[in-house]
Amino acid sequence: MVSHSPYETSKIRDILSQVMDPEIPVLSIIDLGVLREIRVENSQVHVVITPTYSGCPAMEMIAANIRMELMAGGYSNPEVVQQLDPAWTTDWMTESGKAKLKEYGIAPPPAAHHKSCTDLFAEESVQCPHCNSWHTGRISEFGSTACKSLYKCEDCLEPFDYFKCH
Repeated sequence: MVSHSPYETSKIRDILSQVMDPEIPVLSIIDLGVLREIRVENSQVHVVITPTYSGCPAMEMIAANIRMELMAGGYSNPEVVQQLDPAWTTDWMTESGKAKLKEYGIAPPPAAHHKSCTDLFAEESVQCPHCNSWHTGRISEFGSTACKSLYKCEDCLEPFDYFKCH
């Protein structure tokens, strides 16, 4: 039997809001949009997560942290499943999460992404998270993690990561 209790789901969601991305510790899995579903069946919690990209090395740590937080919250033997379809998109990130990224020094993806898929490595216009200048340039397609690119601001001269749109 599936529990549809809004209270129970809300309580579990509150617990999961404490699970942070190990690569970007200011973002919870809810901010990041990787938490896809919470179900309770026969007193067992089932959590579905979607990686930011297939093969993301942080997902095993995230799954382990989900299990630990839920067990500490009194839920025994929670199940965490990774779901690849539909593929994660930056549209699933919360606006609060995007603001936290910027405060952390990482340029967040724009609210709506309009880049042509045919221009795979076309340079995007990215705002500097330090001084808000649009006078920036990409140094490398890949930054500190595969989901980020490395940019440099031409005004304040600071390098920064940009969370790529998917």
